[in-house]
Amino acid sequence: MAAIEQLPQTPAEVKARCEEFRVTYKRLQDEVGKVVVGHREVVDGVLMSLFAGGNVLLEGVPGLGKTLLVRTLAQSLTLPFSRIQFTPDLMPADVIGTNIVSEDATTGRRSFQFQRGPIFAQIVLADEINRATPKTQSALLEAMQERSITVAGTTYKLELPFIVLATQNPIEQEGTYPLPEAQLDRFLLKLVVGYSQLDELMTILDRTTGAQADAVSGVLDAAAILAAQKLVREVIVAPHVRQYAARLAMATHPQGKFAPEITNKYVRCGSSPRGAQALMLCAKVRALCDGRFHAGNKDIQSVALAALRHRLILNFEAEADRVSADDIVRKIIESTPTEPVAM
Repeated sequence: MAAIEQLPQTPAEVKARCEEFRVTYKRLQDEVGKVVVGHREVVDGVLMSLFAGGNVLLEGVPGLGKTLLVRTLAQSLTLPFSRIQFTPDLMPADVIGTNIVSEDATTGRRSFQFQRGPIFAQIVLADEINRATPKTQSALLEAMQERSITVAGTTYKLELPFIVLATQNPIEQEGTYPLPEAQLDRFLLKLVVGYSQLDELMTILDRTTGAQADAVSGVLDAAAILAAQKLVREVIVAPHVRQYAARLAMATHPQGKFAPEITNKYVRCGSSPRGAQALMLCAKVRALCDGRFHAGNKDIQSVALAALRHRLILNFEAEADRVSADDIVRKIIESTPTEPVAM
């Protein structure tokens, strides 16, 4: 994609840029599909987060292809990639880097030199992130939000675009630690990876036990991704759609003005403003994929589950009644009218 200098002015320009984005999105989708079978909603969620400029959390039991999806995406993008395998003994310095003592061969003078860690890439796979201790998990916070790293009082800017794609096992699995709420909130979307269907599993068997596998080609570079991210932010959102996204986020606040009964009963803490931001950005990507330069309420609804599910902290009553965050978000969508309300 060419660099985008300004907001398109004519309908022809709007249509051309939307079509260019749609074609780019489809090319990337096809490249990932050469290796990853099925999981269409998960793949779309990862691509949405890429173009929206956010991080992704992939949750599922081991062996469902979470790591494979991230690796395949990295192969289809000509960006530096690193994988961090999170384990209980992983230390923050193993993620962000550390100062080491170096000696000048000529003068013999010693000084500290910063050795960069694997976080200094543009696509970072945080594999099994919830197997590490909270101290190590929190080492990612600054990178995920500010796109920078601070070590010993010195701040290092990360190269853009930058995205963290984290995988985690369900929390009831052995040897896992719950992610801190502050870190969960920094993920634009949380995507749940489920089991494959019969036809999908048969295709997986053909591809993985056959003689040859399809090669993935790099189709996008950093400049193209940044141009696409800029276009996404220029998509038009009408005031009533913007208000609808805000009301959906506010409906997760217990005892709030727009909270339904299910929120008041089961939610201990609702979404931060980042939830509404995720709704808006992902809805804009949805609109562009559909060839539109304006996002609507249906776009907001289509991304609400992935954007809000990890931002709800449920109470003990929800656990006792086996009510999940997904159940609550679905009920919020059903009970929140799309018509604007008086401010």
